[in-house]
Amino acid sequence: MNAILNHPALRAVPWQALAVPLLVFMVLAMMIVPLPPFLLDLLFTFNIALGLIVLMVAVYTKKPLEFAAFPIVLLLTTLLRLSLNVASTRVVLTEGHTGPDAAGKVIEAFGHFVIGGNFAVGLIVFAILVVINFVVVTKGAGRIAEVAARFTLDAMPGKQMAIDADLNAGIIDDKEAKRRRAEIAQEADFYGAMDGASKFVRGDAIAGILILFINVIGGLAIGTLQHDLPLAAAVNNYVLLSIGDGLVAQIPALVISIAAGLIVSRVGKEDADMGTQMLGQMFSTPRVLGITATILAVLGVIPGMPWFVFLLLAAACGYAAWWLAQRARQVEALATRAAPAEPAPSQDASWEDIVPVDVLGLEVGYRLIPLVDKGQDGELLKRIKAIRKKFAQDIGFLPPPVHIRDNLELKPSAYRVLLKGVVIGEGEGFNGMLLAINPGGIAQSVPGTPTRDPAFGLPAIWIEPRTRDAAQVLGYTVVDCATVIATHINHLLLSHAGQLLGRQEVQALIDHIGKFAPKLIDDVVPKLIPLSTLQRVLQNLLDEGVPIRDMRTIVETLADAAQRTTDALELTAQVRGALRASIAQTLFGTTRELSVIALDPELEKVLVQSVSGNGNDAPAIEPGLVDLIQRGAAQAAQRQEDMGLAPTLLVPDRLRVPLARLLKRAAPRLRVLGHAEVPEISTIRVSTVLGGAG
Repeated sequence: MNAILNHPALRAVPWQALAVPLLVFMVLAMMIVPLPPFLLDLLFTFNIALGLIVLMVAVYTKKPLEFAAFPIVLLLTTLLRLSLNVASTRVVLTEGHTGPDAAGKVIEAFGHFVIGGNFAVGLIVFAILVVINFVVVTKGAGRIAEVAARFTLDAMPGKQMAIDADLNAGIIDDKEAKRRRAEIAQEADFYGAMDGASKFVRGDAIAGILILFINVIGGLAIGTLQHDLPLAAAVNNYVLLSIGDGLVAQIPALVISIAAGLIVSRVGKEDADMGTQMLGQMFSTPRVLGITATILAVLGVIPGMPWFVFLLLAAACGYAAWWLAQRARQVEALATRAAPAEPAPSQDASWEDIVPVDVLGLEVGYRLIPLVDKGQDGELLKRIKAIRKKFAQDIGFLPPPVHIRDNLELKPSAYRVLLKGVVIGEGEGFNGMLLAINPGGIAQSVPGTPTRDPAFGLPAIWIEPRTRDAAQVLGYTVVDCATVIATHINHLLLSHAGQLLGRQEVQALIDHIGKFAPKLIDDVVPKLIPLSTLQRVLQNLLDEGVPIRDMRTIVETLADAAQRTTDALELTAQVRGALRASIAQTLFGTTRELSVIALDPELEKVLVQSVSGNGNDAPAIEPGLVDLIQRGAAQAAQRQEDMGLAPTLLVPDRLRVPLARLLKRAAPRLRVLGHAEVPEISTIRVSTVLGGAG
């Protein structure tokens, strides 16, 4: 026997794993094997103790999933009670003629204690217990479990999406996301199981009623017909045993049902047990207890009322209200004394006097405040949010937030946009009026105040809303004040995108790309390319109007080029070559024919010679030639725009950087493209020649 018990296969099985099989085996055995009265007493007492343990666990459980095994416990305890009923019924019917103690002392004690010499009272008490269990507790708990299971299943998709959103935003990691998903699935399984397990308790209550009547009728028949007992003696024995047997089973069943109701109705904070939560929410408000005490006192002084009990409870509630109010005042006084005193204003300068400069700022006059007021649902606030989102989608990084403040030093309808404290754009917007923009070619005017579109400098007129239709009929583009300012801000963000990309934005961009291509980022930044060099390359691209959406191509190109050079200008040139298809699409759209401005061959030869031997950073070009190139480039760009073409200058690769710098101020909308940056599938059509006759 010892050899069998010490076998490694048995030692490897933890004793907890044998609990359920042993209990099921015991249940089946009690239904088949006759049990002596002493063993019945022991098992009935164990059943009562088990019910109390389950109830206490339910009371001190802080959230339902802490007692996830409750549906199994409910099933097993129900089977245990039914098996005890079967075992006790066998003893009652076979040995009931010997006396009230035939089925053990526990059943006899419950029968005598409840019946008290009156069988009708015992039957009524048993019926009331069954009704409470079946109609009130079990039915309510089953309904709560059913609704909770339905709501939990309906909420699962939303909870899963919330977990995915937190995971994508970096708020949680993969392990936490997996744990939360498992908890959601377990919650749905738990309430679904509770919905089904509540049917066990209802069936147990019905079975208890049937077993009682079977014991009474069968016992009377066996006692009078088989054992020749007088009817009075048979009633005394069998009814007492039947009622005692029913009560000793129904009381644990009621306790388990109450535990089920407590589990499924648990709502609230997870850091407090049920008793603490209930007392804290019901008896923590002095006003509630004070009003209750007043009502009880009024009821107590009504003639005919039992004044003693009413006034006693009124005094208790009144004292509790007074004590809670006193404690609240003491807590408030302690908090006031513990709060640090306001520091006296100091005349000395400190670091707190230095206010960080906002990266992006918008200052408005007082007449434009309604456009940026949250309380008035300012239209400009919505437009700025949309601008930042569109900028991130088109350019490839999230710009800093725009800090808005009013400035009484500005004109009432004026505004200005600041970049790191420096004004980069300003204008006027008249709230309540519309701006009619002349797209070109409209000779007829409309009544209003002439001005220019602050974003692109087009001729425009501020008009009243009533003249909107007339202006639109003439061909004007009519927009409201918030759109005018938002368009100006958007234009300024695009033209200063390189300055908006700081070290913090680059790091955030790298962290974001690292979620999708972690190996690529780890191998390149900062092993091959320092963060500062990457920032310089990205700023060069943005300064030349190249979006940085395709960060994968940019980083892969830098990974290859960094083995040959770490110069930011050379790296930028390599990246531009890799992005040539994207650059061409940005400038010319989806057409394969690129209409460009070309250099006159003689001018190109002169420029190449001036660059040779001086490097891209310091070309030796005569001042007169510089002025000629700048004026000619501005005119050529304007001609391209008049023809509806993108102003693009195509030059040899070694001239691209110096000419892009040279023409940036003279023709800010002109883009300079190198020969190596033309996609293989595109064809070139020269529409204008810079430095030539046409």
